Amino acid sequence: MTASASSIAPAQKSTDGDHGISLNEAVRVWARIAALSFGGPAGQIAVMHRILVEEKRWIGEERFLHALNYCMLLPGPEAQQLAVYIGWLLHKTKGGLIAGALFVLPGFLAILGLSYIYVLLGQVPLIEGLFFGLKAAVLAIVVQAVVRVGSRTLKNNVMRGIAAAAFVAIFFLDAPFPVIVLAAGLIGYVGGLSGSPQFKGGNGHGAAGGEVVHDRDTALGEALPEHAKPNLGWSVRICAVLLLVWLGPVLALFLTLGPDDVFSHIASFFSQMAVVTFGGAYAVLAYVAQEAVGTFGWLRPGEMLDGLGMAETTPGPLIMVTQFVGFLAAFRDAGSLSPLLAATLGAILTTWVTFVPCFLWIFAGAPFIERLRGNKALSAALTAITAAVVGVILNLALWFAIHTLFGDVRTWATPTGSLDVPVLRSVNIPALLLSIGAMIAVFRFKVGVLPVLAASALIGAAYVLLL
Repeated sequence: MTASASSIAPAQKSTDGDHGISLNEAVRVWARIAALSFGGPAGQIAVMHRILVEEKRWIGEERFLHALNYCMLLPGPEAQQLAVYIGWLLHKTKGGLIAGALFVLPGFLAILGLSYIYVLLGQVPLIEGLFFGLKAAVLAIVVQAVVRVGSRTLKNNVMRGIAAAAFVAIFFLDAPFPVIVLAAGLIGYVGGLSGSPQFKGGNGHGAAGGEVVHDRDTALGEALPEHAKPNLGWSVRICAVLLLVWLGPVLALFLTLGPDDVFSHIASFFSQMAVVTFGGAYAVLAYVAQEAVGTFGWLRPGEMLDGLGMAETTPGPLIMVTQFVGFLAAFRDAGSLSPLLAATLGAILTTWVTFVPCFLWIFAGAPFIERLRGNKALSAALTAITAAVVGVILNLALWFAIHTLFGDVRTWATPTGSLDVPVLRSVNIPALLLSIGAMIAVFRFKVGVLPVLAASALIGAAYVLLL
């Protein structure tokens, strides 16, 4: 075979399966994808598409988008779940576990290191300045997320009405995020059953344009691998194991430490979050901020922005910011443990109960995915949930703006909860100018996320060090 021909042909056969892709090679590729997975789910999905579909030609366009559409229906980070799905498709259960774990590992280690720096050196002017700049840039990025998701989703007045209702419910009425998601999904499902065109929508993150790679021209081919066909016995066994791995530690913590211990709270809260967090990382953050700051008091509003800055500047899912929340929660309520040991255990526990369910959703549903193909009611439910998420992210952007740009924030009691209102004369002019500059860079000049974050952090550090 000539060099030119081998560059476009599917992977050669080996002893590791009919498609000829060795598990060792897959590990190297998944590690490479994990190291490049910056920029949120859209960027991460684009990286996977470029490497797995266009470069390696392991799977085709149709199969990639079909897997992505399924992952969009699930709670949790769709990019990480897509990695689990494709890893399972290529190398069975072991492949899914390796792909999903490698996708999370670099971000976990990076944020853990940054968390140590945060609690040990946070009062050093240089570190304060870096995080001051990151907060301003993160505000611009969250506003960009509102615009991006809204422009893709709010195509008619029904979708705009759902988004507005979600914003009012969470901002003014303190409605729980799970209730908003369930209500929107029910409205969308009923709308889809009725056949209303107002509830038609596309997939959440399109693959990059260019040459279409057909399934027949890839290593996996068009046929469904034998292990990917529905097998009730395997599904029951793997689901039972994953449920035990996920909920076993939660139950053990409740029995040994009691329901009021910080580790029990972390385990139960983030387990609940893993079930209801539809709509991506920014929607998750609104829910986490509402509970972790307002209900549990684990951290302050500005610290949520610091955590998001860490997640934005490290590889892996943006939902890894929850690891920082668990870290601070345990650090400040260490009990008989040393604060750093408790914080490390809190970060591990948070990551564990956040991501183990992702494997469960994929392994439980992927073999039966063909039954969901073309289901208009489920597609309509997803469309309505995404519309509601626009309102939730808008709430997050406003919440971040209030706590980033103003030094004094008053909490007003309302019949349904509380409402944060900024004191206008306490506006932080440097933070306001830096946020405006970041928004101009993002919206006017289309500068990428990482350059904006880096420039803002450097400007923030220079400002604090000089003044």
